Amino acid sequence: MEQNYKLTIQYDGTRYFGWEHQPDKETIQGKLEEAISKSLNIPIDSFKIIGAGRTDAGVHAREMTANVVLNSGLQENILRDKLNSALPSDIAVLSVKVASERFHARYNAVGKTYDYTISDGPIKPIFNRKYVTILDKQLDTDAMKIAANYMTGKHDYKAFCGNSHFKKSSVRIVDKITISRKNGLLTLSFHGTGFLQNMVRIMVGTLIEVGYHRIDAESIPEIIESLDRKKAGPTAPAKGLCLRKVDY
Repeated sequence: MEQNYKLTIQYDGTRYFGWEHQPDKETIQGKLEEAISKSLNIPIDSFKIIGAGRTDAGVHAREMTANVVLNSGLQENILRDKLNSALPSDIAVLSVKVASERFHARYNAVGKTYDYTISDGPIKPIFNRKYVTILDKQLDTDAMKIAANYMTGKHDYKAFCGNSHFKKSSVRIVDKITISRKNGLLTLSFHGTGFLQNMVRIMVGTLIEVGYHRIDAESIPEIIESLDRKKAGPTAPAKGLCLRKVDY
């Protein structure tokens, strides 16, 4: 009997070309498809795995959510273990749960939380360096918090979209941005209903510019209203970004 399974997935995105399946490139979705095909001995084109979003190349996830309809005949934990045995060491299925037949990982998501980690102190992080963007001088977090406050709310975030050909509405709700220091690392957390391509990384790049006083915090509303990508800061490196959680 076919069942709709909800998967919670964790991955180190360092060596992958993002989530979405691409021909001749290693992606998270592609590796999951291969694992399902191998574990259940079924053709790779006989099912479709749907992710809650499309993380960029080099971006990580602590809890990505996906769903897939399968006729596995297996208990949830057994299916989880089979998938993990077929996956590479940098991807793990944390849980497999039978969901309602109408559950859709993307369309039913009501919010996402992303964390971006920066090291701007005198001592470089060694053991987590693959997941941290390293800067050579300290940021002014007070100015960044003022700018982050202007970034929150319901806005047209076209100035923070990395896809210049994006035709759909670029209005989104970002209801919370927090900036905190702990153990020598700076974490920028973003919660919203959804994010545009590269949006979090461009927001981070803009906040870094504010932290170095190259962009005035008070100019953020003008940048948003301009709808001009060139007015915002650069796109921050992918390795510092991690999808922490998807809300349903």
